[in-house]
Amino acid sequence: MVVFEKPHALTDVPMHYCPGCLHGIVHRLVAEVIDELGIEGKTIGIAPVGCSVMAYNYFNCDMIEAAHGRAPAVATGVKRADPENHIVFTYQGDGDLASIGMAETVHAAARNENITVIFINNAIYGMTGGQMAPTSLPGQVTQTSPYGRDPKLCGYPVRVCEMLSELEGPEYLERVTVADVKNVRNAKKAIKKAFQNQIDGKGFSLIEVVSTCPTNWGMTPQKAIDWLKENMLAYYPLGVYKDRSAAKEEAK
Repeated sequence: MVVFEKPHALTDVPMHYCPGCLHGIVHRLVAEVIDELGIEGKTIGIAPVGCSVMAYNYFNCDMIEAAHGRAPAVATGVKRADPENHIVFTYQGDGDLASIGMAETVHAAARNENITVIFINNAIYGMTGGQMAPTSLPGQVTQTSPYGRDPKLCGYPVRVCEMLSELEGPEYLERVTVADVKNVRNAKKAIKKAFQNQIDGKGFSLIEVVSTCPTNWGMTPQKAIDWLKENMLAYYPLGVYKDRSAAKEEAK
């Protein structure tokens, strides 16, 4: 009996991510969900610039490369061009989604575009050398905040799920992590629900995954996991921030 195997939606290409990076776990969860829902042949992923820039190498479904921050806009066009026959998802980092791409993110959510967004929040610019990101924590040391992020100079971190939850449009917003086995399982449930929402035509779903960047944090993979749990989860609490379908059911 086969009890464990690589998802078919995941390719055999070795990933380029640093040791201890959690992108690979999230890739696997997305691929498992695609397999379980039987949608590989109709799924189109959008890979923008950032650590996920080469995600097109790792998924067996069709993939499109987008300019930095523009994945939600590209996904909107792809989905609207053939809404009945395609499942469209974006896979984005925090520098991409919450900085240069913030306008695309907010307006796609406000329009309740029927797409799925997978958002990796590791509180730093990972691809370009570890600069401060919109999600970097107060006091966090980065290449461009060597004395720690000072909110008086740089403002406060952007809490994406909390911000989008104030919009009327989004269908489903949840923040998860993959820092341990229990949370990996919870993250998969959230990702699967986000894809199922699109299949059901419910609209915009965003799953924020609180993640690590051991290389640019200057930590070992294990210390990075510990730092995430001790610092990031306090600032970015896990949970469902909006679920319109669940709210309707409770109201009945």
